[in-house]
Amino acid sequence: MSATADYRAIFSLAGKTAIVTGGSRGIGKALAEGFAAHGANVAIMVRETVDRAEAVAASIRAQGREAMVIKADVSSEADTQRIADEVTARWGHIDILVNNAGIVLPAAAEDCTLDDWRRTMAVNLDGVFLMSRAVGQQMIRQKSGSIISVGSMSGRIVNWPFRHAAYNVSKAGVHMLTKCLATEWAEHNIRVNAIAPAYILTELTEEVLREHPDVVNNSWAKGAVQNRIGSVDELVGATVYLASGAASFTTGEIITIDGGLTLR
Repeated sequence: MSATADYRAIFSLAGKTAIVTGGSRGIGKALAEGFAAHGANVAIMVRETVDRAEAVAASIRAQGREAMVIKADVSSEADTQRIADEVTARWGHIDILVNNAGIVLPAAAEDCTLDDWRRTMAVNLDGVFLMSRAVGQQMIRQKSGSIISVGSMSGRIVNWPFRHAAYNVSKAGVHMLTKCLATEWAEHNIRVNAIAPAYILTELTEEVLREHPDVVNNSWAKGAVQNRIGSVDELVGATVYLASGAASFTTGEIITIDGGLTLR
């Protein structure tokens, strides 16, 4: 094989098995379909939107890949172990985990209830730990794997004008957990990284755009040096890179994808 052919193959995910949590829409859907386009079989985990997840699975099968849908809650220890067990039972190994499931419950700090704080942490941070632990145990046994968490620029800065301290803190925790797991599991040939997107056009941001167009157009978009918000497609390349052999020497990194928003 020529060097050119070798370089073309370094982003291939052929024969790999991936789990994407929250994979029925938005960022998760794009990442699941992006992995499949590069050759991976994909398990899509959702808490409620099973019909939408099945549609994504059907689109993956149409590409000639295998796909499965698992209904589960990432904040449940039993559910996360069940996900790892079901995927391993079907495909024999788990090569890639994307921790994408997350929630945001906006509230000023003085008005944020303890229940909302704990619910945010349960999904956004506990869920990342529980999924990573369950899948990480399988990856340790097989001595290989790549874990990628969807963090946020909100783990680096206090984005404005909406107030959601719980969300920001949960994402900062995801970033540190990423570094801790990368350090602990390097000896098992497991790489652990994260992406940190800025504002991305999803169903959630479309809702904000309808209700607060001035915030999206004047605060969010103009906050970035590229003068716009991003698309879900613009997160696929970095995530495929982190999942593939091209990133074999990359671990513990938080890749910011924000159109330059955090530059100023």
